[in-house]
Amino acid sequence: MRSRSGRGRPRKDSPTVLYDVPGPRARRRNLLWTLLFLAALAAVVWWVVAGLADKNQLAWSKWAPFFTDARVWETYVLPALKNTVIAAALSMAIALPLGALLGVLRLSDHRAVRGAAGTVVEFFRAIPVLILMLFANAAYSEFTGVSPDTRPLYAVVTGLVLYNASVLAEVVRAGILSLPVGQTDAAEAIGMRKGQTMAYVLLPQSVTAMLPALVSQLVVIVKDTALGGAMLGFSELLASVRPMSANYGANTIACFTVVAVIFVILNFALTTSASRLEGRLRRGKRSSGAVVGADAVEELAVPGEHGDRPGKP
Repeated sequence: MRSRSGRGRPRKDSPTVLYDVPGPRARRRNLLWTLLFLAALAAVVWWVVAGLADKNQLAWSKWAPFFTDARVWETYVLPALKNTVIAAALSMAIALPLGALLGVLRLSDHRAVRGAAGTVVEFFRAIPVLILMLFANAAYSEFTGVSPDTRPLYAVVTGLVLYNASVLAEVVRAGILSLPVGQTDAAEAIGMRKGQTMAYVLLPQSVTAMLPALVSQLVVIVKDTALGGAMLGFSELLASVRPMSANYGANTIACFTVVAVIFVILNFALTTSASRLEGRLRRGKRSSGAVVGADAVEELAVPGEHGDRPGKP
């Protein structure tokens, strides 16, 4: 029964906003489908585990090096992890400001600037990142004196920067355009120039809205470092599986599992940090209002024609 204000609790048998409450037959049917799905999932898991056991991939001897031999970490895993983190960090540090710049330039009032930025963004966004890495590697080999030992790192970072900066540019542009037009009008009303409006009003406010998409793209950067190991010989995490498996008894499944867990930990740490940053930004926006005291108001008041404050008779 609803209260007089119309905000009482709905009855249990009343339909919700999105769907009707299932009846007894529907609940039994949903329970049956759930049990069937769980049974199918258990069968698939059993089939995979049984297949791995038949091929001796679950034996303790395959997994023991990661728990008993520090050399596997010192020789293979940690150096590869270091290269992955370096490549991802450099790519993020360059792609973020470059993407923000391209996104702002795409909103320029000048057609030539807007067209040039749009051409760059659309061109590099349309090319697969692996092809960009391969072209960058060939360009460094042909036109520069970069050492062959460091050339894969340069190529991986270049490909990641060109592709992800183009994607981030669209994220920044969409985040700025999502703000109410009144923000720009208010900034112009107090005499702010377009550059000041972008730097001090639009970009700071759009960061919170853009943050989930930005974090998703940063996770893509971390994962795409594996492409350099597959095609360019870059010594990153995924590329460490082959030498580890060759030197520790063909424990390919164990190596891939450890590398996958490390990637999950890296990306989880990145997303968790970004979530905390987003929470701080949102709390800062709610609590950043300045309170002006009465004394400050009196000091700011401009004397009137007869020495009185404006509005005072």
